Amino acid sequence: MIELEGVSKVFRTRNGDVRALDGVTLRVNDGGFVAIRGASGCGKSTLLSLVGGLALPTVGKITVAGNEVSGMSPAQRAEFRTDNIGFVFQMFHLLPYLTVLDNVLVAAPAGARSTAAERAKELLDTFSLSDRLLHRPGQLSVGQRQRVAMARALLNRPALLLADEPTGNLDPENAASLLDTMAAFHRDGGTILLVTHDSQAAERAGRILELDQGRVREGT
Repeated sequence: MIELEGVSKVFRTRNGDVRALDGVTLRVNDGGFVAIRGASGCGKSTLLSLVGGLALPTVGKITVAGNEVSGMSPAQRAEFRTDNIGFVFQMFHLLPYLTVLDNVLVAAPAGARSTAAERAKELLDTFSLSDRLLHRPGQLSVGQRQRVAMARALLNRPALLLADEPTGNLDPENAASLLDTMAAFHRDGGTILLVTHDSQAAERAGRILELDQGRVREGT
């Protein structure tokens, strides 16, 4: 599902180059559930961005589901993300001026909004948000906002879920609920790459990796 071959990412700053990733080689099989841990600033979010095609490596090759993401154009990467990848972020990234339903439908493929609307409503009902369809994010609790974000991530039935500190702003009850949802996605055959500081979240994974100074090693 995911292959990184000699991947490095260097950010050029006024004060010199910053090497976020340093020659990372990694394979995640279809249906895998992998957690990545490490100190803040060690490159975890950069790794997710590269796998998701939100950024390109400085050097190296990234293949996801048999497609070389690192060789795609921006338009190709955007289409690939829509068809294959769901994202969940710590800060939710909901649009404050859109309703709950429209925030989920942001992920819908072009021209498929009417069909996607039924799927969005089903997901929101599953997450006990059917009475919040016309609310704005500012009218929701933190836990409800993360459930909206999860519904958006699952809208297109992705094969891969990329989660960046998804429990970071949640209380224990909401964190457990979110992790249960991710576990169900995994049981149904989905692949998960999870960045987390939360030991309970990491323990849900079948494999734990440690990222330190831009390099990946197997965790304990």
